Parts: sequence; structure tokens; C-alpha cells
Amino acid sequence: MHFTRPRELAVAALIGLVLAYLLFQAAYGSFPALPLFAGVTLFVLALCEAVLAFIIRSRIKEGRVLAAISVARSVALGKASSLAGSVMTGVWLAAFAYLFPRRDELLAAAGDLRSATVGIVSSAALVAAALWLEHCCRTPEGSDRDRDPEPTG
Repeated sequence: MHFTRPRELAVAALIGLVLAYLLFQAAYGSFPALPLFAGVTLFVLALCEAVLAFIIRSRIKEGRVLAAISVARSVALGKASSLAGSVMTGVWLAAFAYLFPRRDELLAAAGDLRSATVGIVSSAALVAAALWLEHCCRTPEGSDRDRDPEPTG
């Protein structure tokens, strides 16, 4: 498994944006109002992942032994969260792009625009926290694996 690449995140966000924008164009009139704090769950996940990243980082810096499987799971969590956050950033950006020009003509658009803003901030925070978690799980520079083996005998 490789660490998340920026182009993977950009493609995921673009897919979310295009599909959601098409959905908004086709069916916005039949949607219920977007809850103001619909995107906040993504922000809560971002906070949890940021805390986990700082815990892992401090343990690695202190030289404490970490179970390899827990670090691998944290990397997988970070990778999945960054991709999900990118898709949701695209979805919320599509909502914003659809609603912003219509905010004066559609009464519901003004309220939904606030929800889209909260969603954009929350999903972008999730992407940032997930990438930070992945970064904190990297093998530190100068670890035992990087050193030349000591000559025997």
C-alpha cells in the first residue's frame, strides 16, 4: 500500500463534484432542506484522527514500541478518510456551486448555502487530518532499517 497521492484526492473530489452537481440540477426541487450541521460528523472524525495522529507521533518520537498492525490500521484509516473526505468535499462544493448563483431566486437556497459551507469546511478538515495521520505513521528518518548493518566478527 502506498501513501495517498494528491492526484487521487483530486480525482475523487472531481468525481464527487460532477456527480453531485448533475444530481442537484436534476432533482434539487425535490430535496428536503439540507440540515445546517449535516457535515459536522466529518469534522468530528477529523478531530478524532488528528488526536490519533498526535498520539502516534509522540509515541514514535519517544521511541516507544508500537504494534505494527495498529500503525498499519491507522494508515488505512487515514487513506480511506482522505478519499472519503475528498469525495464529500466535491459533493459540498457542487452544492455550493449550484446554490450560490440561485441564492436570491430560491428561498431554500440561502439556508442550504450555509449547510454547504459547513460541509466544505468539515470535509476539508477531514482530508487534512487524514493526511496528517498518514504522515505521522511514516517510518522516522534514521530508523534502524536505514542504518547499515554492523559488521559481525
